[in-house]
Amino acid sequence: MADATHYDLVVLGGGPAGEKAAAQAAYWGKRVAVVDRAAQLGGAMAGGVVSSKTMREAALYLTGFRRRDVYDVSLELTPEVATDHLRRRTDHVVQMMVDRATENMRRHRVDRIHGRAALGPDRSVVVQSDDGRAAQSITAQVIIITTGSRPFHPPTIPFDDPDVLDSDAAALLDRPLRSLVVVGGGAVGCEFASIFTALGADVVLVDSGPRLLPFMDAEISDALAAIFRSMGMRVMQGAGRASAHRGADGLEVELASGETLRPEKVIFAAGRVGNTDGLGLDAAGVSTDERGRILVDERYRTTAEGIYAAGDVIGPPALGSVSMEQARVAACWAFDIPLKRAVDSLPPFGVYSVPEVAMVGLTEEAATAQGISCASGRARFEANTRAAISGATEGMVKLVFARDDLTLLGVHVLGDAATELVHLGQSVIHFGGTIEYFIHTTFNVPTMSEAYKYAAYDGLAQVGR
Repeated sequence: MADATHYDLVVLGGGPAGEKAAAQAAYWGKRVAVVDRAAQLGGAMAGGVVSSKTMREAALYLTGFRRRDVYDVSLELTPEVATDHLRRRTDHVVQMMVDRATENMRRHRVDRIHGRAALGPDRSVVVQSDDGRAAQSITAQVIIITTGSRPFHPPTIPFDDPDVLDSDAAALLDRPLRSLVVVGGGAVGCEFASIFTALGADVVLVDSGPRLLPFMDAEISDALAAIFRSMGMRVMQGAGRASAHRGADGLEVELASGETLRPEKVIFAAGRVGNTDGLGLDAAGVSTDERGRILVDERYRTTAEGIYAAGDVIGPPALGSVSMEQARVAACWAFDIPLKRAVDSLPPFGVYSVPEVAMVGLTEEAATAQGISCASGRARFEANTRAAISGATEGMVKLVFARDDLTLLGVHVLGDAATELVHLGQSVIHFGGTIEYFIHTTFNVPTMSEAYKYAAYDGLAQVGR
């Protein structure tokens, strides 16, 4: 009779990465358990990422934002009613995602164990429930750590103040705001700042760096900042460090310049840290770097035999899409499953701001730094018929390519559906194609995708062909 406390695989963490690792192994006949301290599956993807993305779509739909000028009308909802609709829609989508993950584990016959996990000797896991019951010990042939991440809390920021929020708390706001300061010009900061601007709040976006989204193409980042300002947002770049405290007149945000802002709430979007506290990594022989990230090799093996890790706990890029693939690859290596042996080396990056931003491959700056003689072509949506029909005329498709043989190196999209449009460019880069692919391809007309064709024509003109 099989030992009820022994599994082929124990996964620590029930977020998207943990779910995919468990399903991958279970599909190939392995006995699997997922241990998670949360009552529901989904992790940060359901709790924050999906919430903010749904909030974005609901805000645009409910307010008619960015379509008002097209039809000279807007949906007249009070802020309270709009926010109530937004919250109900967000809750519905989050629950749908949780239900889907739960059904996926049920279908694959994966056991779920609720509690706090800590690594023990000889690939054992001690699970302590929150209800005071005795700890449970289980063992496994393989353990995969996918415990995800949480918002980073700088020690100087008073997050115990109810009006000082991190990104997870911001995604749960259930009432309209009159004014808001967002500190951080990365992906999360840009998303929340633009969403609340669409909802009618007076928003100030404070970025310590010289430009928003520093990992993106510089031209695209500058264009996004210009669009934000045209929306009515105040964008402060190169503003240095900001701090918050409770003053006599309410919440105060102090800027490095000496200016004091008094918003209703402030969101500090200061990045995320892996959830590794209390896992007993040192005792189990699992090494971490100076930032507490678990060290893994190309197969996602840690320094402890039979223990793997994937997702945010191992550091950048800390994208949900990549984390899921890492977990699948880890499971395949762990059990010699002949399926996935490497993660895509060309993942796309998407920012779900208003408007969206997406990229894949090299920026102009990165190509130049690598000594590549490159050129670029652009097609602005203001000249795109489908964009004109929908009113989404801000932004562009930008192609970065090698000057000598026209090989596509990078694709950068700013505008509605950017996170969808970028995948066409990703495919062309993967098969080593040139920008001539877009010229020879027939696109549906009118579509925003045909912007690729005109960006390619513009690129040819730039190199005199």
